Amino acid sequence: MLQTASMPANDRISIELGDDGVAQVRLTRSDKMNALDPEMFERIIEAGSVLQNMKGLRAVVLSGEGRAFCAGLDTSTFARTPSEDEPPLTERTYGNSNKFQQVAMQWRKLPVPVIAALHGVCFGGGLQIASGADIRVAHPDTRMAIMELKWGLVPDMGGYALWRGLVRDDVLRELIYTNREFTAEEAQSMGLVTRLDNDPHACATRIATEIANRNPHAIRAAKRLQASMQSADTDAILMEESIEQHAIMRTPNQIEAVMAEMERRAPKFSDV
Repeated sequence: MLQTASMPANDRISIELGDDGVAQVRLTRSDKMNALDPEMFERIIEAGSVLQNMKGLRAVVLSGEGRAFCAGLDTSTFARTPSEDEPPLTERTYGNSNKFQQVAMQWRKLPVPVIAALHGVCFGGGLQIASGADIRVAHPDTRMAIMELKWGLVPDMGGYALWRGLVRDDVLRELIYTNREFTAEEAQSMGLVTRLDNDPHACATRIATEIANRNPHAIRAAKRLQASMQSADTDAILMEESIEQHAIMRTPNQIEAVMAEMERRAPKFSDV
């Protein structure tokens, strides 16, 4: 049974939280292939805030309605002269991010895993948003590109931070410098896509459901450790790992619960 989350209805994004703790988050500007206009940025950030505070949340599936995941920036909706009320890009308005970076970085900042389901096109800012997910499942024919240099811009929206560790350096440079289009099948070989499936949304939901059945404290701790692995040195990573494991197993009851789960899920020797 799905329950509509506490977010005002709008025509840009929707959230539905299932009884299993999996939130279905959909970009709903399907008439424009979910292209990013100013309101879309605001609604995506609002959705991130709702999810950040959502009780019972265990995993997120992020997808786009209609013919595409996200076609990137809707350039027709942005003014040529920025508003004087708009803060400079260098101002950190969302923790370590500006507004445009936050729409992609916020998926990494969520405490639970995010699985993106990609189809149609995933261009420019759409690719950055997808890159913010923990896992990306894509239809093999999904068309992808890093578009910004085509317009005389550098990739932004957190791209460089999100692609670190995903794509080999020289491959990433080629994609950025040439803006060439590639399919999800090629993207998987490069590290931008985790898994290919002819029904990416169904596959992403199965993964999210499997994650939702795991110890929620351990899953959140594992995501925090994944984040520290990207920037911390070895000594700091080892200490963070110990801190997280100690928090999960610091009382006899917690230890007993973990051991019971290990016993329940462990394969029988006859099955190995």
